[in-house]
Amino acid sequence: QIKTVFRDMGAKSFSSAKNFAVMAAIYSGSECMIESYRARNDVYNSVAAGCITGGTLAVRTGPKGMAAGCAGFAAFSAAIDWYMHKDD
Repeated sequence: QIKTVFRDMGAKSFSSAKNFAVMAAIYSGSECMIESYRARNDVYNSVAAGCITGGTLAVRTGPKGMAAGCAGFAAFSAAIDWYMHKDD
């Protein structure tokens, strides 16, 4: 029974790692492209990258889901960017 538990735990951990890697790749790639295009490093880059990431990940849910994903990821990205740069 313990072997089965560890095998299932390993499979779920690998699945979570793959999902996180996809999310990080979409976010990092889109932020890098936006920053290269705009030639600026500010909060708007991370907000736009968050919107693109959320919309892309929710593409199967339709337009409403994509809008919600865009808004959620954009807000989270803005909050994290504000927290990381609040002392600057």
